[in-house]
Amino acid sequence: MKRVWRRQRRAGTAVLACTVLLQVGCASGPDAHPRDPLEPFNRGVYQFNEAVDRAVLKPVAEGYVAAVPGPVRTGVGNFFGNLRDVWSALNALLQARAQPAAENAMRVAVNTVFGLGGVLDVASEMGLPRTTLDFGHTLGRWGVPTGPYLVLPLLGPSTVRETVALPLDRRGDAVAQGIDDVGTRNGAQALRLVDTRATLLRAGDMLEQAALDKYSFTRDAYLARRQRQVEAARGEDERE
Repeated sequence: MKRVWRRQRRAGTAVLACTVLLQVGCASGPDAHPRDPLEPFNRGVYQFNEAVDRAVLKPVAEGYVAAVPGPVRTGVGNFFGNLRDVWSALNALLQARAQPAAENAMRVAVNTVFGLGGVLDVASEMGLPRTTLDFGHTLGRWGVPTGPYLVLPLLGPSTVRETVALPLDRRGDAVAQGIDDVGTRNGAQALRLVDTRATLLRAGDMLEQAALDKYSFTRDAYLARRQRQVEAARGEDERE
């Protein structure tokens, strides 16, 4: 019985490997995007994410916008942004970038003390810019290549490099790691997700109207933005 089970497991693994190879092969024609060799697979995940968004996330975000006053939503976004600045400051240090590290750290201090725990963005009014960074940026800063483009279930656009960085980014998430009570933590994460989706409602509507191929537009915009951010970090070395 064990031998049969092992043979079935090996057969299943072989089928999965062949499926992936076929997907790569189908995307490697003359019109394939050089950074998206897994496009058929990615498009399938993208369609799944779009279906979840249409069925759940977008309606909830629209209800959130309708029910919660704008100033309150701004405060919610500021609060989570202040928590995110902590991880950005740490990644700036890991990238040996003194200025964004100092600016992000000062933002956290100013907004936490004078901005009611981050609800008010006093730092921006003082002219302290925000540089949002994650561990994927840090890997890119030190020369780790992006690898192929990926679309992750529920998480959206990514690359192999950014996907490898996700566990570290999770460890640096103040909401996920800093709240012990499971119910409170899950509630905070759900609120952050809905608030983030609400900020993208207008952009999403514009994308629906303007883009002939939303998948390609989203992919190209994501890859270009990540590349600009990494090149900005490397450019600081050239100016020094």
